[in-house]
Amino acid sequence: MNPISLLHTKKTINAWCMYDWANSVYNLVITTTFFPIYFAGITKSAFGENSIPFLGRTFKNTALYDYSLAAAYLAIAILLPILSSIADSRGNKKKFMQFFCYVGGVSCMALFWFKGPEPSVIVGVGCFMLAAIGYVGSLVFYNSYLPEIAEPAERDWVSARGFSMGYAGSVILQLIGFGLVLYFSGQGDQTSGPRYTFLLVGLWWIGFAQITFTHLPNSKPSQTKPLNEILRAGFVELKKVWDQVKQMKLLKWFLVAFFCYSMGVQTVMLAATLFGSQMLGLPDDKLIITVVLIQLVAIPGAMLMSFLSGKFGNIWVLMGVVSFWILVCLSAYSVANLKEGGMDVEFHFYGLAIAVGLVMGGIQSLSRSTYSKLMPDTKDTASFFSFYDVTEKIAIVIGIFTFGYIDELFGMKNSVLMLIVFFVLGLAALMRARTYDVSLKA
Repeated sequence: MNPISLLHTKKTINAWCMYDWANSVYNLVITTTFFPIYFAGITKSAFGENSIPFLGRTFKNTALYDYSLAAAYLAIAILLPILSSIADSRGNKKKFMQFFCYVGGVSCMALFWFKGPEPSVIVGVGCFMLAAIGYVGSLVFYNSYLPEIAEPAERDWVSARGFSMGYAGSVILQLIGFGLVLYFSGQGDQTSGPRYTFLLVGLWWIGFAQITFTHLPNSKPSQTKPLNEILRAGFVELKKVWDQVKQMKLLKWFLVAFFCYSMGVQTVMLAATLFGSQMLGLPDDKLIITVVLIQLVAIPGAMLMSFLSGKFGNIWVLMGVVSFWILVCLSAYSVANLKEGGMDVEFHFYGLAIAVGLVMGGIQSLSRSTYSKLMPDTKDTASFFSFYDVTEKIAIVIGIFTFGYIDELFGMKNSVLMLIVFFVLGLAALMRARTYDVSLKA
């Protein structure tokens, strides 16, 4: 185990990691497992088909799920430069982190009232979008603490530990939710199990986050800006970060790569359950078990990537992981073809799940720590991590929107195939970044 920085206590690092434990239940339960299955099922049951009316237009229900998620990420991508500028100048990023945590947690609990026989699609989509905004909004301030609480040599390890704690906490609530689904299903009630799980997600998220908010230090203001300059200052800060990035070729090409492969990684993670449910026809209980399997595998996967980066360097490991993602997408496309040919692909899907789990946490953890190593020494950490998060969120908007659009036009199988393009572009940019990489082993 790497030593804890002398500048920060073990309690501070544990408190920072605890927020991953708190908020990762949203990512697993709401966006990955229960809600996409619940949303597709309850809308199909209410409207008698996969096409549903929304705001004067008819959408395929899975595509509407993708579009609403893309809209939420676009909204937060626009807001983040302004918010991070305020946080850096005022030194109150913890307050913003708390605000978005509460928005997200309460929105998850509000999904309890998204129910049949005639569910309000506007209510369901609205709460789902607000939960996503709360989750993403809090993460930019959470991530920006990393360079403040850990030295460069510790950041791979601390980042991986945070992700591992998130996966562990998610699995616990996932199993509780699975138990609720089985209990209520046994009584002939197919909706109460997921809805009580949504309620628990919000309580878990807000409740465990109090440990983080109690022990995480307040950030120091970098400079004072008049309130009437906030809107302009946010985007000025973003441009200032970009101007610095352009002068740092390794960081610039890493961010290009991160943007490209994030379009693929995040879309796979957000759409995997819908792929198993709609494309392969797997029952809900097996999908839930599969997602638990992914989380369990992701814990050692994140730690493995941290270990490998210490031996071979961050860029080399990222190149290997992105190459592996290309193979995962090709395999998923092949599995979909086998299903269309009438073959039972249940165990093929489990194999894909294990493969995704191995690299899912690792690529997120290693990307975050790599960026924290490459960014210059600065007090404006929230602005730099805002740039990082805006890059990722715009990538998600493009990725998930493209996935939903191709799904509507040509079917989900071809959406999966399209993701390979994003990974190939990311790999090419990493290869370019590698030419400027002196050493990222520290």
